Amino acid sequence: MAGLTTLPGTATVDDVLEVIDRDGGVIVQQYLSSAVMDELRADLMPKLLANPTGKEKFHGLRTRRLARLFAHSRRMVDVVTQPLFLESAKRIIDTPIVYWRGERQLDMKPGIRIGVAQLIQIGPGEPAQMLHRDDWSFLWRHPSEREARLQIMLAMTEFTAANGGTLVIPGSHRWDDDRVPRLSEAVSCEMRADSALFFIGSTYHAGGTNVTTDQYRTGLTVAIDAANVRQEENQYLEYSPDLIASYPSEIQSLLGWSSSTVTRMGWVDVEGRMGDPRDLLPPLTV
Repeated sequence: MAGLTTLPGTATVDDVLEVIDRDGGVIVQQYLSSAVMDELRADLMPKLLANPTGKEKFHGLRTRRLARLFAHSRRMVDVVTQPLFLESAKRIIDTPIVYWRGERQLDMKPGIRIGVAQLIQIGPGEPAQMLHRDDWSFLWRHPSEREARLQIMLAMTEFTAANGGTLVIPGSHRWDDDRVPRLSEAVSCEMRADSALFFIGSTYHAGGTNVTTDQYRTGLTVAIDAANVRQEENQYLEYSPDLIASYPSEIQSLLGWSSSTVTRMGWVDVEGRMGDPRDLLPPLTV
């Protein structure tokens, strides 16, 4: 079975969207510069290795995970604002819905938020994860006229079929909810370190089997979701207001510390009005 299409880092957003529309996912090479990748590894790997492996099957008994990534590395800004990822997310997710307010018809967009950010290391001997769709957290139904998530899996180490490279079923984003996903239909996303797998929330995927005895497959995953669904990772407890205040306004908004001027989702009380959470952040001191 043919694997997913691989595009060069020079690809355009249109190139990415065309393949995702057809296959449900695409691999992009040279996602970030080698210097940024080195800094990410230096910031994150020691903290990941200090964590124990998992305690339940779905998340892996031989798999380590690290969350709260924006507290661990400022280079997470580069990961989430990489133009192919961020612009593709806006075009896939932040699409208008027709809505009536009184007798006025409005085109309302949901906005986008970071739903989860996690570093995942699959160790030797880990069996394949169960195939799943990541938009199941939202109880999303399929087929749907819209998507709620675009996610990346950034290869921090080389991904191979032997060491647990992510499994994807091409075309499964078009399936209804009655069709059962089977491992025989999945392909392994083999990619060099610095490449990123892009996939939408409706695409069936899973962590692969690591049949090696000495290779650890490490990937950094980030999901950008529609702002009208709850963020999977609780960003409000993961990060302190002081930390959020230290980031640019765009990152504050992506982490959920903002409200929509259209839908009002995420507002907080500010002197009796539906205010923006950023109004409550402490002033940034230099």
